[in-house]
Amino acid sequence: MKKALNVFLAAVVFLAAGLIPPGIAVAEDKTITIGGKNFTEQYLLPELARLLLEKEGFKVNLRTGVSTVIARQSLEAGQIDMYYEYTGTAYTVFHKQDDAEIMISPEKVYRWVRDKDAKKNLVWLDPLPLDNTYTIMMRRADAAKAKIRTISDFGQYVEKNPGKLTFALESEFWERPDGFKRLMVVYGFRMSPADVKRMDMGLTYLALKEGQVGSAMGFATDGRIQAFNLLTLEDNKSFFPVYNPAPVVTRKTLEKYPEIADILKPLSEKLDNEAMRILNASVDVEHMSVSAAAEKWLKDAGLR
Repeated sequence: MKKALNVFLAAVVFLAAGLIPPGIAVAEDKTITIGGKNFTEQYLLPELARLLLEKEGFKVNLRTGVSTVIARQSLEAGQIDMYYEYTGTAYTVFHKQDDAEIMISPEKVYRWVRDKDAKKNLVWLDPLPLDNTYTIMMRRADAAKAKIRTISDFGQYVEKNPGKLTFALESEFWERPDGFKRLMVVYGFRMSPADVKRMDMGLTYLALKEGQVGSAMGFATDGRIQAFNLLTLEDNKSFFPVYNPAPVVTRKTLEKYPEIADILKPLSEKLDNEAMRILNASVDVEHMSVSAAAEKWLKDAGLR
């Protein structure tokens, strides 16, 4: 007993002096900060990552609810350690590329942004098997009545019927190189500014469902598309790139905690489009909290 007490006191002395004696391990405070954007899926992905990392002893701080540009700037500045970015977003928005052969191929666009960002000491981990591409939506009955099935049909209808169709979008989608202004150029139509309604992302679905607008932007993995009986128009000119999300981590963080890659890997194996739609619908349609929805999905997937 006296010997054990002496060992303990010696350890305290060494620690107080800033020294660690051989054979005595000190637990590391593993803390990281995860960022996220300002829509449901981007609240869920950081929450899923948080739960998996905390299970393995990490302390995780979440900084979500920001724009795409702010999320990227925060990562580059080291204000956050990682966030989930979409391959198509990085390719078109951050790197200003528009090669259709690359951007519509999941493998090619992932390799391109991975290799490019490596030069900035940003590491793309394994991408998730879901494609949260942008989409143009209408109510099914309205689309059928107007004989609109594709975005080309949509553009032709707008040109022939000016002022009869309004469009809801989130402000960021207007200016992005993969956004609505560019889409109108590619598809050869023009909507009057008075017919374009800017609103928060989460409101576009509800506004369309309730008939406040005739069309709206959306995300392909959003559970409200099916729940609200909306139709996503075919992108028949392949305007939108592939949007596979992946954890993007600063090299400094990954070198310090290389185990992050393996801890997050299960999401890259299990979280496909259907799973993401269910998760998004849990929050947006069933009104579960983000944390409860993420916890339930991980348990159902055998990851908790």
